[in-house]
Amino acid sequence: MTRPDPVRLVYSTGVGRVCATCGWPSDQCKCSSKEEEKIPSKVVVKLRLESKGRGGKTVTVLDGLPRNSDFLEGLAKELKKALGTGGSVADATIELQGEWRERLRVLLPSKGFLVKG
Repeated sequence: MTRPDPVRLVYSTGVGRVCATCGWPSDQCKCSSKEEEKIPSKVVVKLRLESKGRGGKTVTVLDGLPRNSDFLEGLAKELKKALGTGGSVADATIELQGEWRERLRVLLPSKGFLVKG
């Protein structure tokens, strides 16, 4: 259901909400963003520290992970338990409360990940 004209359909009374990217109804969206990525044999994790927009609180962000919700949820749960901290999964990143870069540089290679940052 690709629209040839430049007008983007946002809502239709016939089908309800429509995906802005592919033009299909939201519940039948065909976008690649909804598909789960396969986990590569070598995952390169990029560590960074953020505090902007968080009221001065420091957050360690693990970036460069595959977009696989089961993998991300499992890894986040494992890391939160090992570090004794809170955190969340957002898009393709894991956010851990506090500054944990030094401990993660030791912990992640033991799980088979390459660490940068």
